Amino acid sequence: MDQQIKVGLVQMSCTPDKRENLNKAVLKVREAAAQGAQIICLQELFTSLYFCDIEEYDNFMLAESIPGPSTDTLSALANELNVVIIASLFEKRAQGIYHNTTAVLDAGGAYLGKYRKMHIPEDPGFSEKFYFTPGDLGYKVFKTKFATIGVLICWDQWYPEAARITSLMGAEILFYPTAIGWAHTQNEETNIEQYNAWQTIQRSHAIANGVHVVSVNRVGNEAGVKFWGGSFISNPFGTLLYKGSHEDEEVIVREIDLTKTDSYRTHWPFMRDRRIDSYEPIKERFIDGE
Repeated sequence: MDQQIKVGLVQMSCTPDKRENLNKAVLKVREAAAQGAQIICLQELFTSLYFCDIEEYDNFMLAESIPGPSTDTLSALANELNVVIIASLFEKRAQGIYHNTTAVLDAGGAYLGKYRKMHIPEDPGFSEKFYFTPGDLGYKVFKTKFATIGVLICWDQWYPEAARITSLMGAEILFYPTAIGWAHTQNEETNIEQYNAWQTIQRSHAIANGVHVVSVNRVGNEAGVKFWGGSFISNPFGTLLYKGSHEDEEVIVREIDLTKTDSYRTHWPFMRDRRIDSYEPIKERFIDGE
């Protein structure tokens, strides 16, 4: 595989119209491909508004099978443009069982599989436990035409265990489709602190694992939340190669050098020095006493 890869990030706002959002995403994938992008990542749940702000049974009607209508559309697009597409969707697995899922379509249009979000949050305005069954496929990597990629989803990005395991499975790039924002009632100091924490934790995954990290967030105001955008690309030592706007829709394409993983892992050998014999306690919920 070529070690110089162009990644594309689609940061956009959404409307209540599912078809309109999908068509918009298609246009933006085309725009990224026209700029040379080879692997293009869409934001979390890009075919709808972020519906988890309320517990509403009618919202389950937004879900679809994977593979299904949206992946069919994106598979044809991936084939036409010869690009990889990372597509975060609301999956209806069976009657009464739903997941927050990302599908990966390879260049040429092949459906490579899906990752189901493992960590499901429950916060005011983010009632995801009402909608989503926790993922049961484990952590996944996908061997695409251009690179072996790992895909995690939003709340997963706060967990170093998820990034570590996916990297150990051979991921050369970690992608995080995301939907996260600020409550309109918050002050600017809180907003800045939250965004910095969000970016810092993901850049730390890049450093600890020696891989590029690509995080793609939505923008726009929905149900009392301003989604903060700020999509970014980090190199394997946490250096920002790009940071997006907090306000605007953007299609971002940047070249990354996958040989940097070997260079950083050699000079900063965190992987070499791991004491895997000492990590058994990580499987405990909490360790009481000494």
